[in-house]
Amino acid sequence: MKKIGILFGQERSFPQAFVDRVNQKAVKGVRAEFVKIDKVFQAESPVYAVIIDRISQNVPFYRAYLKNAAMGGTAVINNPFWWSADEKFFNNALAENIGVPVPKTALIPSREHPNDTNENSFSNLIMPFDWDAIFDYTGFPAYMKPFDGGGWKDVYKLRSKEEFFEKHSETQQTVMMLQEEIVFEEYFRCYCIGGKHVRIMPYEPHNPQHLRYIVDGPKPSAALLKTIEKYTLKLNQYLGYDFNTVEFAVRNGVPIAIDFCNPAPDASLESVGAENFEWVIETAANYAIEKALAQEFGKDNLTWGSYIKISATGTALVAGATKPATKAKPTVKQKTTAKKPTK
Repeated sequence: MKKIGILFGQERSFPQAFVDRVNQKAVKGVRAEFVKIDKVFQAESPVYAVIIDRISQNVPFYRAYLKNAAMGGTAVINNPFWWSADEKFFNNALAENIGVPVPKTALIPSREHPNDTNENSFSNLIMPFDWDAIFDYTGFPAYMKPFDGGGWKDVYKLRSKEEFFEKHSETQQTVMMLQEEIVFEEYFRCYCIGGKHVRIMPYEPHNPQHLRYIVDGPKPSAALLKTIEKYTLKLNQYLGYDFNTVEFAVRNGVPIAIDFCNPAPDASLESVGAENFEWVIETAANYAIEKALAQEFGKDNLTWGSYIKISATGTALVAGATKPATKAKPTVKQKTTAKKPTK
């Protein structure tokens, strides 16, 4: 029997619906359940053929457990080794290298020294930093946010360098990035599952959580949807994520990738709505079953992105170096036309 497990935290609607959907399909030799852990020994034979990871970013014990399981052949969604290494500033650099538009973004050192360091630990850092060059690059207004993510936590909209220094003083040991504001006409959030299935969803990031997917407006153009789908696939194939979301702010008809390091994206019925919830449950269940049927214990069953594969061969990273995987036709509801700034 191939077991598909889901590892999760406080969320409830997605994990239960996922397990129910997999089991309702009654695929011979495949069953789904909540992951159960009562002990972890090094190099032990794993129990699960596939694990959907929804929480290890917040629980280091789970991340170590998943790496141990992956070594024995569990197909972990998403790859825990890559997820441990990835962060949003790197994502932006990668996107620029593969031809996906992103906001101008600069990396900012932490205001306070990290624990167990002092001024002598920063012999290579020139202070004061070249703040004028950075501010000229991003312009104002700009957004300051943690370089490694965290949703809306510690995100600041800044209108001047004086406001930057005031808010930066509150960030303590967090490494930040400063990013240009994108004033957009349209905004989309896209699920991408398996590097080939895309769900394009009009999205209003400034609404309360439960209203962000309720957006009315004229139908987006086929050309815009095609470009968004292309960029979504390219980003996820290069990064190697099995389950992720990408956000695009459309400025002057050009979709600009704002946020695409969301390997445990919100998938709750209460916030995404019934239609999007149905799509993500059905697609995730089908993909997990596909992975389970192909999985073999004792082998590496993780997804490794094109960036890692290209780097391993010493090949230069070139825009458009890989072809998109076979993909499903994207689906979309209605969009917004109100101009709003990005987060």
